[in-house]
This record gives sequence, C-alpha cells and structure tokens, in this order.
Amino acid sequence: MEGMSRILVTEEIAEGGLDRLRAAGHEVVVDTDLSRLDENIRSANALIIRSATQVTAAVLEAAEQLVVVGRAGIGLDNVDLTAATARGVMVVNAPQSNIVSAAEHTMALLLAQARNVPQAHAALVQGRWERSRWEGVELADKTLAIIGLGRIGKLVADRAKAFGMRLVSYDPFVSADRARQMGVEMLTLEQAVAEADFLTVHLPKTKETTGLINRDLMMKAKPSLRIINVARGGIVDEQALAECVRDGIIAGAAVDVFSVEPCTSSPMFEVDSIVVTPHLGASTREAQDKAGDTIADMVLLALSGDFVPFAVNVDASDSLAASSADVSITMSTTSATKATSRNSMKDYGRP
Repeated sequence: MEGMSRILVTEEIAEGGLDRLRAAGHEVVVDTDLSRLDENIRSANALIIRSATQVTAAVLEAAEQLVVVGRAGIGLDNVDLTAATARGVMVVNAPQSNIVSAAEHTMALLLAQARNVPQAHAALVQGRWERSRWEGVELADKTLAIIGLGRIGKLVADRAKAFGMRLVSYDPFVSADRARQMGVEMLTLEQAVAEADFLTVHLPKTKETTGLINRDLMMKAKPSLRIINVARGGIVDEQALAECVRDGIIAGAAVDVFSVEPCTSSPMFEVDSIVVTPHLGASTREAQDKAGDTIADMVLLALSGDFVPFAVNVDASDSLAASSADVSITMSTTSATKATSRNSMKDYGRP
C-alpha cells in the first residue's frame, strides 16, 4: 500500500513506536475509548491493540479498509484470527517483547509465595509483628513443574536452576532430548502435578487449555504445591484454586492473570495464601518499549508490502504475494486453520 495510511491505536503503547509510525509518513490516531471502535475502524488501514481491545468478526466486518492488526504483545485470544484470515486481514504480534519481563515476574511471584512476602508486609504495616505466622519454604531442592516449555518457560527454567530447583515439565510439543539439554525432565501433566512443590503455567489460552489446571488435577497434588500463573486467566480454574488453597488441598498460589479483566472481586482475594497482582507480567519499561517498537515495525512492513516475520495468519511466502496486490490478501481455509494453530500451545513462545 503506497502513500499515507491511517493507523488507529486503541491502547497505550510506547511513544517510540508511535514516533516510528509518524516518521514513516502515516497518520496515527490514538483513541483509547473503545466505545468508539466501530466508528473509528471504518477508515483505518491498520489497527494496533494490546489485550483489552476485542477484535471480533463484527469489528472486522466494519473495517472496510483494514490491512493489518498489530498486537503489541504475545497473546491473541482477543483477536478472531479465523475472521481476520477470511477477510484478508493480516494479524501480527510481538512474540519476544515481554518474555524476559514475564519470566522475571514469574520468579518474583514464586519467591513471594514461598516466603509470604506480601502477607508479612501487610501485617507489619498494620502494626502486627507476625514473624512465626509467616514461616516460608526454601526453593533449593524443591521440584518446579513448568507447564509449557516455550520461550518464557525456558527462561523460567534457567532462572530456577540458579536456585537449585529440580525441573520437570509438561509440553507435548517438546522432545525429551530437547528438554534434557535444558536440564528439564519431561512428564505427563498428571505426573508433573503429582511431583511438584511449585507449578508455573506458560501456555496460551485456547479451547484445549481453558480450565486445564482444574480441581481434579489439584486433588492429585501434594499438599505442599504452590501454583503460579502469569500466562492467561482461565487456564487455571479460579474458583477451584481458591477452594483448594482454602481447604488445604494445596499450599498456595500466586496469580497475575484473571478470566475476566479488570478483576476487582474474586474468591481468590479472600484466601490469605493466594498472592495476586493486576496483570503485571509485561509491565516493565523495557517490555513496553520492545513491544511498541516491534509492532510498529511489523505494521510498517505489512503496509509497505514487505516480508512480515511475525505475521501469525499468513505464510511468509504468502505475505509477499498478498501485499503485492495492494494487500488484498486471499487466503484459503487451510491458511485459516494455520492461523489458529499458530496460536496454539505448540507455538506459544517457542524458541
């Protein structure tokens, strides 16, 4: 697509990314009022979002001039990939932008859960010296089950090794030999849960993974198990998690993501041994800068008809051919299937 394009940005991204788009000669419209999305999308050639904007089939139908949707981050559960593919709209993301931040937040929550840091802090600032109440556990020699051994899972494994933890994993798309090279033992999901002292989730939210960590699975765990979720809300059954921690079936949990966000009320909030944060996994300055810069670059490539390395619903060879026809992308049902599968567990954060 030659000439100036209109790029609609519906959520906050780093200013550096916006500057790149403007410097390329495009009109950048920033409007974070999502109630105006249907109106604004009609004349947009590109749409840049984060996790709050729901790009539904209806939104895409209204987007008569849309060429590309850019997700400034990894997860695409808020984008109807099948509908986008059917309408010839390329979807791109920034899969490496926040992996370090997410891995570090995982370790922060793991340590906070092991040593009861938030609970002890809250008690002390309220005037209660509860040293004996908040006795914790060491990470050394404990078993950490990593559910999803992709880019983020691997970074977590690297960091957990430094604490002397034994590492096991469930990921049907990683071979035992590959895992051994990382110092990780592959197990079935049930085995991993049964052996774990800590369990951390690093999966996308799909039909297959929604409710994956449920009450039946938690009932197979040791009472010492502590569950960490910095991936996507809904992969862990929140009601079951609250009940299992409350009833002593497992020891605790730390949760950064929720099935409905923003979340200001949850049964998990009523359980002392559950630590919660408001989806902070990618909330670092570095991650936001990387996401903004990366998604700006991907959108510019799509608009100019160049190869787009982080396109998730069109093959690299297709992206060139499609964009040469003024990005009038014609994709088959097979391509639509590929679009969905690329957002499945096997490709989530893969190296």
